Amino acid sequence: MINMKRKGLLIVISGPSGAGKGTICKELIKRNSDICISVSATTRAPRKGEIDGESYFFMEKQDFKDDILKGNFLEYAEVYGNFYGTPKEKVFERLESGQDVILEIDIQGALKVKEVYPKGVFIFILPPSMEELKNRIIGRGSETPESLMTRFESAFEELNFVSRYNYAVVNDDVDIATSRIENIIEAENCRVDRVGNELIKKFGRR
Repeated sequence: MINMKRKGLLIVISGPSGAGKGTICKELIKRNSDICISVSATTRAPRKGEIDGESYFFMEKQDFKDDILKGNFLEYAEVYGNFYGTPKEKVFERLESGQDVILEIDIQGALKVKEVYPKGVFIFILPPSMEELKNRIIGRGSETPESLMTRFESAFEELNFVSRYNYAVVNDDVDIATSRIENIIEAENCRVDRVGNELIKKFGRR
């Protein structure tokens, strides 16, 4: 591969609960020192062991609302009275420095990011089957029969959005799924529409 300075890739990873997207993101970070995961901002109080700037950027609610009005978030949502969002400036700073950035966010957030930054790489994580997805959620041991049914129904609805993504990766094995995403990242870094200007500078007529 031609080694040229480039902007980093914004890699947006979504999928239904139980698909294993969080595990895959952790594996990607562990295996690739040039990839970082975006830290979200929130107005909820820190939980035990959480560190400001690492777990989340903890903000006052009014400051968060002010940043919404200023357009400082790639995406945001209000959940149970608290706000969560992706700080735009911090993500773009890393992209400009050439670092790839992962956003592990829900589907609504991903589609908002796509409106703001359509040249991102949008990857949907799928389970091997809906039966396996159900088994994974049950295996957590944290769901009531009612909440299990709600999550399962939500997963079916979320699958309808897979066509809005650039890639779909089946997580039948974490190592294999992670390697598939690494291959996607490598291919995206070779796309002419990303490196074309640098190619012209390097190989164009003088």
